[in-house]
Amino acid sequence: MATGKLYQSSDEKLIGAVNYQIQGETDSRLWGELTLVDYVRIKEGSGYIIELEDGRRSRCVLKKRVNRAVSSLPPRYVYHFSSNGVLS
Repeated sequence: MATGKLYQSSDEKLIGAVNYQIQGETDSRLWGELTLVDYVRIKEGSGYIIELEDGRRSRCVLKKRVNRAVSSLPPRYVYHFSSNGVLS
């Protein structure tokens, strides 16, 4: 797994570090799964920016993966992410 960062898209405030795995990528879109390194409560939906290990950034949508095991206490959920913007 690679390590990146997750930001709020409204003010680009850092939410936290993430471990992610890209499952697919095109010229203008990517998708995969991520988990937050530290426990942080976040809501599903749009409004996030993911920064990849190589420095590329993209707006993304998060959806909690309910069919994946939750690890640790407090819970660290696995989220599916999909970008909806051009990577920069």
